[in-house]
Amino acid sequence: MFRGSSPSRGRRAGAAVFVAAIAALVCGPGAQAADHGIGGALPATTATGTAACGSTLGLVCTTVVVPLDRSGAVPGSIALHVEVLPSKGASRGTLFLVAGGPGQGSAHVFGLGNPSTALLYRYMFPGYTLVAYDDRGTGASGLLDCPTLQTAITADDQQASAAACATTLGPARDFYSTAQHAEDLDAVRQSLGVAKIGLFGVSYGTKLSLAYALAHPDHVERLLLDSVLPPELPDPFSADVLRALPATLNAFCSNGSCRAATPSFAADVVFLANRYAAKPLVGTVRDANGKAVRQRVDGIELLATLLDADLNPGLAAELPATMRAARLGNTQPLLRLARFHDLTTPTPSADLSGALYAATVCRDGPFPWSPETPIAQRPALFTNAISALPPGTFGPFGTWAARFGNADFCLKWPSPTGGASLPAGPLPNVPVLAVSGGFDMRTPTASAASVVARFPQGHLLVVPGVGHSVTTADASGCAVNAVRGWFLNGTVPATSCPRGKPLVPTLPGLPGLPAAKHPAHLTPLATYTIAAKTLREAQAAWVMANDSTLAGIYSGRLVPQSGGFSLVRYSIARGVELTGSIKLTKTQLPLVFEGTVRVGGASAAAGLLGLTETSLRGTLGGRLVG
Repeated sequence: MFRGSSPSRGRRAGAAVFVAAIAALVCGPGAQAADHGIGGALPATTATGTAACGSTLGLVCTTVVVPLDRSGAVPGSIALHVEVLPSKGASRGTLFLVAGGPGQGSAHVFGLGNPSTALLYRYMFPGYTLVAYDDRGTGASGLLDCPTLQTAITADDQQASAAACATTLGPARDFYSTAQHAEDLDAVRQSLGVAKIGLFGVSYGTKLSLAYALAHPDHVERLLLDSVLPPELPDPFSADVLRALPATLNAFCSNGSCRAATPSFAADVVFLANRYAAKPLVGTVRDANGKAVRQRVDGIELLATLLDADLNPGLAAELPATMRAARLGNTQPLLRLARFHDLTTPTPSADLSGALYAATVCRDGPFPWSPETPIAQRPALFTNAISALPPGTFGPFGTWAARFGNADFCLKWPSPTGGASLPAGPLPNVPVLAVSGGFDMRTPTASAASVVARFPQGHLLVVPGVGHSVTTADASGCAVNAVRGWFLNGTVPATSCPRGKPLVPTLPGLPGLPAAKHPAHLTPLATYTIAAKTLREAQAAWVMANDSTLAGIYSGRLVPQSGGFSLVRYSIARGVELTGSIKLTKTQLPLVFEGTVRVGGASAAAGLLGLTETSLRGTLGGRLVG
């Protein structure tokens, strides 16, 4: 949703597996998994009473009422839903958990009412009282909802839907900037009677945390920033993201994991993105129900699909081989992934409000026009600004990639658009830990380094091979334990975690295109080779699909089941189909699967294969294989 410029778009695939793995690693095998001109004439907050809610661990819920417009010119108020999890024993401080988007409600996202999640955060933040509240316009805090924007996929549809959403929201849309969110945060702090707070921000939540530190430095005790978005970003064209992308892709493959799939993941992506920007790829794919649908992939669609991988380890495992196959002429795997991206882009507004996202980023800016510029004058300013940029601004991508940023998304948003600047600071001199994933494509490590350099007590921890939202993506537990140590004694043992093993390995490659649409009968050995690749791909696809039924590349479907998945005539190569059940047997890394599949199809040497932790064996075409 909302291009690659949204730092927190998309779902964390395999979240249950991540939480279970991290909980087991860090909690033990038995664990469940000054005003600065923004304040105004109206009172900052009105708090209601508190009540126990949703947890056996002592979670308390309350409501803090804040004015819509702090100047008092526009009437109205917003009731913020607040959740507080008391510390275990004497409290060492109070820590606010700040989610991303913008558009994610922090109380909704962090889920402190879930006992296993609460245990994990208590482990990470020992002795701290934890606070999570839904920002204005999210979750249970006056949720903004524009259904058409929630389902918009293409750049043109998103731009038009954002403009229509602005009309739906009316004049109230002007009061959802990051600066307003920061004042709401302070209102919650005041309601709790706490003088100083720590802030744990994730993705856009890091920008909001830094905005709060600029506005209220005297009330900040420490900052933990995960997947860092500096306060002056995002770039209106996402140029910083695009410049960093090739190096990020190369780093992902630097351990040799892509060697069998492609000689250069980055080169394949750059080649295809520029090619499809000039002439989009169009083809037919089948949904899981067997229905044939037309799929289009242009440069923006390819980049958006790619960006999903830093939140989805299954997709990350699929992409190097998929991009290489497309460059060599086999575009069916890429069409399937683009279709998956389009099907999973629509998100419930309670999980990520597109309306709140649009209202915030379109009020914040920055843009290549002044806030009051009429809409009709903006396209020329947009085009002229791009033309004036020096060569290399978009890295190896053409100027077409400028549509990846918020300037294009907000082009038709009513005035004022942009210009909601943050306070000038200064930033407080407090302990700061920034955590960055080496495979984070939407908030590159360079952003985290630039923020750390602004704090004398700043420290940067890089986690290689891990994507966005590091602390809940690093299944090795290194990031979680580093954070815990920092909260306990103020130190971090290193500047980088060791590269951990992946949830599922990168695919070694995909079968090439057959010489004919219906190839001749394959030998048992050739069938076995394709069946083995199909099972490897299916394991990655199961993680990628995140409890959704997924179509095969050529035919059939993968159906999630309790503790694993079934394959129904599932095919990644024409003429070879697998049917059977696969179970997840161990949550070590990489994950371990076992099961039995029947191999069939028009070109296959038919038979039965058994998958164990150490082997794939059986009989195909009457011969023992494996």
